[in-house]
Amino acid sequence: MFKPLDPLLHSQLRLAIMSLLIGLEEADFTFIKEKTESTAGNLSVQLDKLEKAGYISIEKSFKGKRPLTTCKITSTGVKAFEEYVENLKNYIS
Repeated sequence: MFKPLDPLLHSQLRLAIMSLLIGLEEADFTFIKEKTESTAGNLSVQLDKLEKAGYISIEKSFKGKRPLTTCKITSTGVKAFEEYVENLKNYIS
């Protein structure tokens, strides 16, 4: 029986963000933007959705005089990502 896939993670960009963050302690906005080849606007929107779901935490600070946005995956995000991957495996096996 196929379990439903988390619609929040079933977006290409959000899945890419979560895939990056699951293997890192944290990542800044510029790194994620470069790795996902997304636009700043779209990335901001998708990060906001993931944060509102509790899947990531976002910390805003300054590095010198420049703003710095740092993202971390939360334990809720790890669990959701792992469930998504397991459910997806059922579709392809």
